[in-house]
Amino acid sequence: MKEKIETPIADFREEYPKFTPEMKHTHKILIPDMLPFHFEIIVDFLKKDGWDIEVLHNETRAVIDEGLKHVHNDTCYPALCVTGQFIDALKSGKYDVEHTAVMITQSGGGCRASNYIPLIRKALKAEFPKVPVVSLNFAGLEKDSGFPVGLKTLLKLAFSIFYGDTLMSLYNQCKPYEQEEGASDRARQDCLAIIHRAFDDGKYLRYGKYVRWMLKRFKEVRRKDERKVKVGIVGEIYVKYSPLGNSHLEDFLLSEGCEPVVPALMDFVLYCAVNNLNDAKLYNKKNASTPLFRLAYAYLHHVQKKIIRITEKYGFEPLHDFEHLRRCADKVINQGVKMGEGWLIPAEMAALAETGTDNIVCAQPFGCLPNHIAGKGTIRTLKQMYEHENIVAVDYDPSATKVNQENRIKLMLATARENLAQQLQEK
Repeated sequence: MKEKIETPIADFREEYPKFTPEMKHTHKILIPDMLPFHFEIIVDFLKKDGWDIEVLHNETRAVIDEGLKHVHNDTCYPALCVTGQFIDALKSGKYDVEHTAVMITQSGGGCRASNYIPLIRKALKAEFPKVPVVSLNFAGLEKDSGFPVGLKTLLKLAFSIFYGDTLMSLYNQCKPYEQEEGASDRARQDCLAIIHRAFDDGKYLRYGKYVRWMLKRFKEVRRKDERKVKVGIVGEIYVKYSPLGNSHLEDFLLSEGCEPVVPALMDFVLYCAVNNLNDAKLYNKKNASTPLFRLAYAYLHHVQKKIIRITEKYGFEPLHDFEHLRRCADKVINQGVKMGEGWLIPAEMAALAETGTDNIVCAQPFGCLPNHIAGKGTIRTLKQMYEHENIVAVDYDPSATKVNQENRIKLMLATARENLAQQLQEK
């Protein structure tokens, strides 16, 4: 009888450097530039909690070239931008690569964003094999990331988003109309200082007090009494907010004499929570976390509604109530369509139209199927629903030039100005 020989099964899992809890005291963590308003709050409290974190602001063509070098061109533009920004920064010589890590958030959905970590690790292995990648996620991905996220950190992140959303909205409502140049920027810095102090003192949960303070401070910005074209920005979450990803879209709109209207980041957080609840309802996909998502959603939506009521009392345009967004989505597309930003994109476009922002830039990475289907694919329906809806879908990718992107937006703005002139004439 022949002796049975056991052949060892090869383990094809690649080894990669892991970020351990001890590295908190030895490593600097780099994060990509995505949320100009929110990161100023989040990074400040994380630094005071002992983390050495830095937001990258490198935006030269070298960033895109590094991304193209390490990420396949068929992969979406945000993955290319993020990877390129990391590699370009590490090559700059500013950082000790032996004591540097990079961090990226993951939503855990069906979008390729959930696969950024392997892409970044592969790129770093070729150039900086000792640099670990840290995942900040709430979907159970990368459980050994080494970055602890307890209840206290979750609350700080949530209220950082609420404060960042409020600050972004107030700034955009004042900046285009300010009588004294720079008044809105000074109000922004004053608000950031008071928010930082709230986190330092552990009083950030008293959001009513601090939101009112922000509203009062921006009320002091003297504004011109005139109508300007309001332009909403919707789309894939990275290119919607990141100056690198959208070629500084907000700055461009301001230079064109427009008022940018950017939906709240909290809407995306609530969208992710609701999708978990919808999975339980539509597909009977219940798990142990479903009650936690229901509880978190109820609390966050409660806070959102209170901030909306306070904002209205001070005469500013409030951000959208998320339940209203859900009702807007139901008019256009089913809430089961949840890949990427899914139903949130048409919901935001409909809500913007209902609150007087008819002109919209739908920013999407080229080839991003969720955005092309749920975003661009619903534009015709939205235009049929809202008479003056004026939407332009703009692709952002390595081969698209800023000039071509801005020219497409200028065509939309020409129509927007004609519509505004007609409305003023009719009045």
